[in-house]
Amino acid sequence: MPKPLSIPVYKTAPFIRLLLPFAAGIILQWYVQIPLPVIMMAVISFGAANTLFYFLPLALRFKLQLVQGIFINLLLLTFGLLITWQKDVRHTNDWFGNYYKNADYIVVKIEEPVIEKTKSYKADAFVEAVINNDTAIACKGKLLLYFSKHSLAQQLHYGDRILINKNLQQIKNSGNPGAFNYQRYAAFQQTFHNVFLKEKDWVLLSGKNVNGFKQFIFTAREKILATLRKNINTGKDELGIAEALLIGYTNDLDKDLVQAYSNTGVVHIIAISGMHLGLIYIMLVWLFARIPFVNKSKVLQVVLILSCLWLFSLLTGASASVLRSAVMFTFITIGNNLTKKSSIYNSLAASAFVMLCFNPYFLWDVGFQLSYLAVVGIIVFQKPVYNLFYIKNKWVDKVWKLMAISLAAQILTFPICIYYFHQFPNLFLITNIIAVPLSSIILYAEIFLVTFSWIPFVGEYAGKITGGLVWVMNKIILWVNNFSFAVWDKIPANILSTWLLYAVVIALSAWLINKNKKLLRFSLLALFAFTMVHAYGKWQIKNQKKIIVYNVPQHQAIDFVNANHYKFIGDSVLLQDGMLQNFHLKPGRIALQLNYKTDAVKSCLQYPPFYQFGNKKILVIDKALVFEAVQQKINVDIIIISKNPKLYIPQLAAVFNCNQYVVDASNSLWKIETWKKDCEQLHLQLHSVPEKGAFILDL
Repeated sequence: MPKPLSIPVYKTAPFIRLLLPFAAGIILQWYVQIPLPVIMMAVISFGAANTLFYFLPLALRFKLQLVQGIFINLLLLTFGLLITWQKDVRHTNDWFGNYYKNADYIVVKIEEPVIEKTKSYKADAFVEAVINNDTAIACKGKLLLYFSKHSLAQQLHYGDRILINKNLQQIKNSGNPGAFNYQRYAAFQQTFHNVFLKEKDWVLLSGKNVNGFKQFIFTAREKILATLRKNINTGKDELGIAEALLIGYTNDLDKDLVQAYSNTGVVHIIAISGMHLGLIYIMLVWLFARIPFVNKSKVLQVVLILSCLWLFSLLTGASASVLRSAVMFTFITIGNNLTKKSSIYNSLAASAFVMLCFNPYFLWDVGFQLSYLAVVGIIVFQKPVYNLFYIKNKWVDKVWKLMAISLAAQILTFPICIYYFHQFPNLFLITNIIAVPLSSIILYAEIFLVTFSWIPFVGEYAGKITGGLVWVMNKIILWVNNFSFAVWDKIPANILSTWLLYAVVIALSAWLINKNKKLLRFSLLALFAFTMVHAYGKWQIKNQKKIIVYNVPQHQAIDFVNANHYKFIGDSVLLQDGMLQNFHLKPGRIALQLNYKTDAVKSCLQYPPFYQFGNKKILVIDKALVFEAVQQKINVDIIIISKNPKLYIPQLAAVFNCNQYVVDASNSLWKIETWKKDCEQLHLQLHSVPEKGAFILDL
């Protein structure tokens, strides 16, 4: 019996063929930075070549289809180059970075409500003008502001304009091994500078610059938060989860609780995503299908549903994953009501294409990547996974269906989750079976609470019910998280190993579905390559020997590394404070697979403050020392200075014969500048960790 004719996905989803070269152009432009004249020449050339094809005889056009396809793909690639170049604010003539110089005044507008941090207030700002020699130059650009806790910054509101008299700092990475690339993240947000302001560094100007719609969004968010805070009195943890689940407000979340949600594989519940928008979409479809007059007009239903969905997306902060869902549901709503139903793959590719046209840097957004991978995984694998077992009992079958969805979503997301977060939640199936339905009920309960809280007693009792449900969910998550095997942590991964793991997963899954032996052979080949890369990484780890001076603001942190062992020298608070350690030290230790902390590593001799590691002699100075004059200088390879000791480089140079000085981030900046000048005069090398990032020496 002949096999039924199957049409390839790329035939039914033409947007996939448009998306791939377009995305390739975005990536190429970010890493290569091709000049605009070259891009425009390519756009004109490939555009003209495609146009000329339509003037050729039909028979010749048919023969040259492959050539035409190549030119179309090249045109889309150059379109990706152009969109990415155009999105970079640094290429505009009125970007403030083209005019700003140290000591200039800057007029900025507060772009959002001020957020309170542990040691400061934070706000996004938009530059309106640079004042140079009493001349105001109108310009634009984003700026990240930090205010001291002793300032009046908490009184600032959206639209306020302030005058800044403080030198701006370029946003830089810490340079710590394996650390999050914050400089690139900020660049994708088109933010390249920040500044820390004390009360004397800024002045509030008269007059506001307010966008009415943005003001409405911020006001609505504040009213929703006020309603939740008034009626949910179960506890801070419950309130924080409720705020995050409804509108994505994360400032009140407890960090340890968030880590528990991450460890158990349900952090997507408190990160507004397609699941939340899908629940609201279902509610809106049900609601408008039952309202008189509205249910008779498909056009009116589409307008109302999309208006509500996009309003909710903006209220939650319009993250990439939420925008993906909003665009996706826009296509679905229009397709289901006003046009013929199209391929779900085409709708997904079209939504991605539209979003990347709006902001090409979404391509690097973790939420964007996870959102699309999860949806594609569910579409492709949910049915095959569900069909593995036939279950007669209706309720058990529903549970298995939910498990199949969770498994399908994990198939395409777990490699990239391991790459970004270096962990895998072993009990994700159990927690998702409980938390997903429970969080859906909580979301509907919160919507009911916010809608009807004005009715006497309704808000109070709805708040108690909502808080109680969140309390139950938190207790379940924390209980599961307490199991020692709840999470597989500290998994090393790099870009190459991640791509190879995807090759294994996709090829193996495709073989299981289609029974194609070529796919099995390819998956085995990819698995062999993955194993070899992993083995090579293990060999590198076995032979590594390093000295690392970490960039941890106001703290001393040094690791002597030998194979997968390390000796730590530094502040004890870094051993106790989970957040400081996880942010600054843990990524590097995972990347270098440092699994064993020890008081003494092999080939490291210790005579504090002197150390000899391999053939390198190191002096660590973290307090004031008195050096007597010597007839013959002491040979030292590296001098590390920490914790603001009272010393002078010329005095050290008179005692020690050392050409490499390292000053870490526990020292004050003015002292570092003094030591830097002294080293320049003495022709000595000085590595400033706050300025250049972590100091890493391979032995």
